[in-house]
Amino acid sequence: MDVEKDNYRDLRGLYDNCKKYMYYGATLIMRDGSTFDGIIENVDGDNVSVLIGEDVIEKENEGNSNQQRQYGRYGYNPRFRRYRRRNFPLAALAEVALLPYIAPPVPYPYYPYPYYPY
Repeated sequence: MDVEKDNYRDLRGLYDNCKKYMYYGATLIMRDGSTFDGIIENVDGDNVSVLIGEDVIEKENEGNSNQQRQYGRYGYNPRFRRYRRRNFPLAALAEVALLPYIAPPVPYPYYPYPYYPY
């Protein structure tokens, strides 16, 4: 019985972190070493529901001659981000961390330009 209490005590910190990082982009590190990045959507006592993004590249329609150009398209093929919901057991998580985003320092410095009268 004491082993189960210790296990729940260890999972309590992960549960609290998942609740705190809910609806934010987070990195989930599993006990087997694999990592996933996504948006934590739901947390219950046993599972964590995460929206994981995957890149989708649009293929050109070869049969559609109206949109074909003489020299082809410029640049790369358009890419889209699709999110899929995956459930992970809370016991399989080793760590949860926020994704590092670069943000301007607070407060944002204003440039010394004069105001223009309108």
